[in-house]
Amino acid sequence: MYKAVALIPARSGSKRIKDKNILKINGHPLLAYTIKAAIQCKLFNKVICVTDSKKYAKIAKKYGAEVPLLRPKSISHEKSPDIEWVTWIMKILNKKDNYDIFSILRPTSPFR
Repeated sequence: MYKAVALIPARSGSKRIKDKNILKINGHPLLAYTIKAAIQCKLFNKVICVTDSKKYAKIAKKYGAEVPLLRPKSISHEKSPDIEWVTWIMKILNKKDNYDIFSILRPTSPFR
């Protein structure tokens, strides 16, 4: 059986819309809808929020995601490519478990 992990990137510091990943829609932060979808689909062994913010991490945990570590600022810039944070988090996760599959689920697409 394959082990799959959902990776939800939620970097703070959006330039155009401040804190867009935690803006409330219908009473819940944007991030919550992606976490809920990942958990409810039952395809993933873990749902991980990859964030550089303690505030975002607290919200992600409240809605059921795990946040093993905060994403380093060095790979949390507006132009940081996904491969940087994906490589970083997969190295951390694979120290405990080996994942065969990962999927990036962006919080800015809440109506899956």
